[in-house]
Amino acid sequence: MPPTKPVTARQFFNRGGVLSKWHPNYEFRQGQLEMAEAVESAIADRKHLIVEAGTGTGKTLAYLVPAILSGKRVVVSTGTKNLQEQLFYKDVPFLQQHFEQEIKVCLMKGRNNFACRQKIYDAEREPILTGLDEVNDFQIIREWEKTTETGDRAEIRTLPEDSTAWAKVDARRELCTGTKCQQYERCFITQMHQRAHESDIIIVNHHLFFADLAVKEEDYGGIIPDYAAVIFDEAHEIEEVAGGYFGAGISNYQVVDLVRDINATARRKNVGSAELDRVLIGLQDLSDQFFMLFPVQDGRSGFTAQRAFLDRHGEHYRDLLITFELLETSLKLIHNAPEELIPLVRRTRFLRDTLQFWMESGSRELVYWIERRGRAGVYLQATPIDVSSILSERLFNQLDTIILTSATVAVSGSFDFVQKRLGLKGNRAQLVASPFDYEKQALLYIPQNLPDPRTPDFSRAAAEEIIDLLTLSEGRAFVLFTSYTQMKLAHERVSMRIPYESLLQGTAPRNALLEEFKNTPNSVLFATYSFWQGVDVPGDQLSCVIIDKLPFAVPSDPIVEARVALLREQGGNPFYDYQIPQAAIALKQGFGRLIRSKSDRGVLVLLDHRITKQRYGQIFFDSLPDYSFTIEKTEVEKFFECLK
Repeated sequence: MPPTKPVTARQFFNRGGVLSKWHPNYEFRQGQLEMAEAVESAIADRKHLIVEAGTGTGKTLAYLVPAILSGKRVVVSTGTKNLQEQLFYKDVPFLQQHFEQEIKVCLMKGRNNFACRQKIYDAEREPILTGLDEVNDFQIIREWEKTTETGDRAEIRTLPEDSTAWAKVDARRELCTGTKCQQYERCFITQMHQRAHESDIIIVNHHLFFADLAVKEEDYGGIIPDYAAVIFDEAHEIEEVAGGYFGAGISNYQVVDLVRDINATARRKNVGSAELDRVLIGLQDLSDQFFMLFPVQDGRSGFTAQRAFLDRHGEHYRDLLITFELLETSLKLIHNAPEELIPLVRRTRFLRDTLQFWMESGSRELVYWIERRGRAGVYLQATPIDVSSILSERLFNQLDTIILTSATVAVSGSFDFVQKRLGLKGNRAQLVASPFDYEKQALLYIPQNLPDPRTPDFSRAAAEEIIDLLTLSEGRAFVLFTSYTQMKLAHERVSMRIPYESLLQGTAPRNALLEEFKNTPNSVLFATYSFWQGVDVPGDQLSCVIIDKLPFAVPSDPIVEARVALLREQGGNPFYDYQIPQAAIALKQGFGRLIRSKSDRGVLVLLDHRITKQRYGQIFFDSLPDYSFTIEKTEVEKFFECLK
């Protein structure tokens, strides 16, 4: 018989409390109790709360338990799908074993994670598959569809990550006919939505949450049902994710996809015509020509020359808009048009409107930029320079309780930075210290003999230092970089000169690389920002984390440039008000990979000595835990000797 249901967070987490009776390896954590009571109080008092919970606090249970006990519908938004699945498949089932009442919980993901039953049935009858690989993948999907209850792709372990067959049968909105679909009642998206309406805890990720929030005011609305509170785990990511959903963007690939989908639907439903073919060919040709008129440099670059562009290429632009309108009219005039054409009409109108907005709106609140991907991909993007007013109006002012938590949201012990960036006012705040003894468990080493990282000599000298350090640590290291170029260059210089397996980001999927690192003794992983956070390798397999430079955002990035310019216009100091705090949080994330348990020990290395030579370096030190510190490599050698 399970223990009596706890009524308060204190009854659950206190010494001798409910958790101590459940958990075989229970260990009382003062910080976990403090955080749980703060979350419980914020929900009860209808207040917003921001909590930095140091690594090892046990913050997941510290917010889940009060959310469950509140009796309210609470959305938990995480930084990644992996963390979502950990909550749903591990943490909630653990709690459910011991709670008397059923914990009604739902896992929600984006539509492309789910199969569309109607597309699968259509694919059996219509020639949409190309090549033997797609045919084989489709057979796997078809057999799985007969037994799955959720339709979640994550269940199919044998389907390749890059399967093109999946993209032809997933449930993305672009071809969805909604309630008109024959499979609507059996639709996995419909069923997910129904489960969410019946649930008290809804687990989403930041991308789904802000995509949903951004479309709430549109005709078809969002898919997350109304909720009383939101808990954002990994809250330091919110600004960047939210910015991506409150702007506008169009790419030439979207036009290619639209033309392909209209062609395929017209062929399947036998509603094609010579006139429709002519319009589609014209749209594709005009789109190809139009997008190639933009600058050709790779990567992201700002674009403020819309007026000059229109003066020079206005006729081409207007022809493209007219062809979008002609296509929309042609689709609407099809006699006895099938329901499948409705979302295609909507997409045609959306792309036209987005293109016109990007070219003509000229909003000073947005930064307009272009990104080229490879030879063919051209993306036109508009992103809010400052999301604080948007989030204040559409999120914080609309809900009674929002909890923001992360191991890295404070800078020098203050929450001012994240509060200003997100537009959060009048909230409660709490710093919860990690239970780890960082001074004994970790040594921070900053070599003083390397060149300034902004000089050409730095890369070669840094590679030599990395070789020395990996020799001392016997591999077992993450070597993290602030750019792909530096990562590849260092890997080339180091990998052939060390006797350890060298793994390189980009040569395999992220999860596969992480598993290989965990299972290969003394291995070394060279990686960039995607491995700075959300990666957990406890034990001595990871005993050293090396970071090449202070992780300042790239100053030439158009969004960074626009934010810096806005702060300067407002009379602020962009370097101290934005760039340093952002870099301090990123550095905390990178170093946070090393110490994941009370038994972990290891060395943290920053090859950038500006932290010890510039006045602003103190902000970084004040933001980091109290590691032991040295500038002498001999101390690093002694530390590793003690680990043997």
